[in-house]
Amino acid sequence: MAIRLLLADDHQLVRQSLRALLEREGYQVVAEAGDGREAVRLARELNPDLAVLDVAMPELNGLEAARQIGRAAPRVRTVLLTMHDEEQYVAEALAAGVKGYVLKSQVAHDLLRALEEVAQGAVYLSPRVSHVLVDVSLGRRRIGDDPLTEREREVLHLIAEGRTTKQVAAALGVSVKTAESHRSRLMKKLDIHEVAGLVRYAIRRGLVQP
Repeated sequence: MAIRLLLADDHQLVRQSLRALLEREGYQVVAEAGDGREAVRLARELNPDLAVLDVAMPELNGLEAARQIGRAAPRVRTVLLTMHDEEQYVAEALAAGVKGYVLKSQVAHDLLRALEEVAQGAVYLSPRVSHVLVDVSLGRRRIGDDPLTEREREVLHLIAEGRTTKQVAAALGVSVKTAESHRSRLMKKLDIHEVAGLVRYAIRRGLVQP
């Protein structure tokens, strides 16, 4: 039986290219998503075997989508596609429950290898960043707790995308007053008191692309 896949990337041409590659290899692509929030919804509804998520997506980035998929559809194993090879991004992905971390510089070869291994229950990291997994398993690196809640990360992502408080409220399905409260708590927690500072923090965290 073919392994069922969900593809999530905000660029349609990228999704089409990946779909063609994966279907040639015998995978069944059951759905495509153009943003992280849609990816979570589809994972919950369709319960595929694997979800391939681009990190840089609107609404929710791939890392946050992976976290939410882990709760909404725990049997779905997630594989991230990213250009980031910094250790902090890899460690955060592992903490989020990601099972595959694939660098875009070698996406075709690495992705096929990652899907094969993750489908069998293993964890796969591109060779250039695989030492982070070794460090974690040997206790040389600790994966710290995220200082932000899930909702605070969502608010931060939307603010960093340039959304107004009213737009944040609409995206989250809450009142403008509630969205303003989330934003105020976020700024207080991070000790950042202007939008530009929040954007810089979101970029450092890899929540959005510069």
